[in-house]
Parts: sequence; C-alpha cells; structure tokens
Amino acid sequence: MNNRIKVLLVDDEAWTRDIVKTFGDWDSLNMVIIGEADDGMEALKLIEELEPQVVITDMRMPGVDGVRLLEVLNKRFPDIKSVVVSGYDDFQYAKHAVRFQAVDYLLKPVDPAELNAALLKCKEQVEAAQMSLNVLGLDVDVSYLLSPFKTRLRSYYNELNHEGVETVLNQLRAELDSKAAKAVMKSSKLEQVAQELLLLLKELMDVNSQSADSLKFSYESSTFASSGGTTAFLRVCYGHMLDQLIKMRKFKNKLNLEEVRKFMDTHYAEPITLEQLARSFYVSKEYLSKSFKQEYRQNITDYLLNLRMVKAKEWLLDESIPIKAIAEMAGYEDVTYFYRVFKKHFGIAPGEMRKNSEV
Repeated sequence: MNNRIKVLLVDDEAWTRDIVKTFGDWDSLNMVIIGEADDGMEALKLIEELEPQVVITDMRMPGVDGVRLLEVLNKRFPDIKSVVVSGYDDFQYAKHAVRFQAVDYLLKPVDPAELNAALLKCKEQVEAAQMSLNVLGLDVDVSYLLSPFKTRLRSYYNELNHEGVETVLNQLRAELDSKAAKAVMKSSKLEQVAQELLLLLKELMDVNSQSADSLKFSYESSTFASSGGTTAFLRVCYGHMLDQLIKMRKFKNKLNLEEVRKFMDTHYAEPITLEQLARSFYVSKEYLSKSFKQEYRQNITDYLLNLRMVKAKEWLLDESIPIKAIAEMAGYEDVTYFYRVFKKHFGIAPGEMRKNSEV
C-alpha cells in the first residue's frame, strides 16, 4: 500500500461511493481507497490526516460542498488531483469547477470506462510529478516562487499572446537573479524550474489539443547552470509550441462567429476581453465587435454579462452553493462588485433573490 496511489472518496450518498469502489480498476491502476467522507468538511479533516493523492468528489453535499472543497484543494493542496462526479442538474457548475484544476468531471450514473479513464489521467499526472521530484529533489520554496509566474504563463499562452509569455519569462529571470531568490536557489534548483514549467507547457498543450510528441528539445549540460540559460531554454520551448498553436488556429483563416460565441459560453468564468478574443480569432477588435453585433443584435460585453448573470441566477436556486462561490464561478473574484452588477442587471440583490425563491 505504501507505493500505491491513495484515493479519497467524497459523497453524501453511500451508494455512489459503492459504485465508484466497484467500477474502479484499483489494482491495475496501482491505486487504493484510503478513506470516505460524507461532505467537504469531513473530507478536509481526512486529507490532513491521510494525505491522499487523488480526491473523487460529488458537488452537491450538505455543509461544505464540492465547489468549496475544490477551491480549498486548489489553494492549500495543489498537488492533489481531483475528479468531479456530478448529477445531471449539477452539470453546468460542475463543469466550471474544473477551473479549480479538477482533472476531469463525470456525470452520474458513473460510466465505468469514463471513471477509469479519469483515474488513469490522475495516475499519469501523479507519477509524472513523482518522477520529476525523484530526479530533481523537491524544493517547496522553488515551487512557491514559481506559482505566480505559472498563473500568468497559463493565461498568456491560452490567449496566444507571444509578447506576454516573453515578458513573464523575462520577469522570471529577474526574479531568479534577485537576492531573495538566490537564497532559495543556492542549492542549484534551476533544473526544477525548467521541469515544472515544461510540465505546465505540456498541460497547456493538452488543453489546446496539441500533440505532446512535438515537445522535444535538446539541451546541453550547461543549459541550467544559470538563470539566463534556463529562461532562454524555456523561451525557445514556449515560443515554438505557441507558434505551432497559432498556425493551427490561423489555418481556419475565416472568422466563425458561432465559434466565438461557443468560446464565451465555455470560458465565461475567465477574464475574457474583446482584445483577447480578437487575438485568438485573428481579426481586429473593431471587425469582431461589429460582426458579432450584426449577427447577435448585442455587443460582446453585453452578451458575456447576460450569460454570467443567467448562470448566477440559476445557481442561486441551489441554497447549498455559497454566494461567494457563485460569484467566482460566474467570473467575478470581487464579491462586492458581483453584488453591484447583479443588482443592476436584475434590480434585486443576490441574497434577496435567493430569499424570495424560498417563498
């Protein structure tokens, strides 16, 4: 059991946990279930105690629900892989809980093939991380230092923003050369910097349907002897794969407004801007804005706002979802701002709407 990947099941329905236990190919995947929890609060206690590497969680549970549990996992236990199991009615907000880095989401009733495919993804990611740490030696200070740079790289890469990626890597070099970072890097952990950011690049390629086979770059033993050599290597890797992605997108070469609309329908919880959309679909802001309004009789900003408000209104009907979580799932990090926008849109505050729906 010591070498097996540890899994925690979280669901207030015992029969769902039993189905997952029955359908999972635990032995062949080298996994073992080390605990079960009825809600998110109990799950967090067991996570502290049992240190699982994978958490399979329902979304609708009493007390601390799946949305909140995933949020805490993402912030406090980023190395834990999570899989969402959701009922049909939960599908929309379960899907957007993936923004808290869930590996996959499954609909109830659980399909055995889909369950084991999700578990295999978790196994591969856990083993890849273990291999990296075994080879390089884990330095949590290095990982902590990289965290904000990873967030920005993820955003710029998905926006096809070459200049943004370059800027982040240049800022990383400056940070690695700073006095504070030199204290962290004194034991030569630049290889870990490269490895962690290459793992991020592979993740970004997967999200954008790029082949991982093309992620092969040669380097010399001296490449990681300095921050300059390390970041130069990463610039080549990110630049090459970003060029490849841009060519993939440009190949379509004609603006498809339905694709633009579907992109917003899928990514509305993210900080989408007109500039980002125009860059991603290779047209000017003016042309995109004019074409979208002609086709859908409203501008992009209004379409996005209405989409977020409709989703937020739906989620308010479920009392188990905290309003703060609803704001975040609708794309608003600032809850106060969400309250203002919601009230302006519907003429009533979120809390009042929820209270009135109970009558």
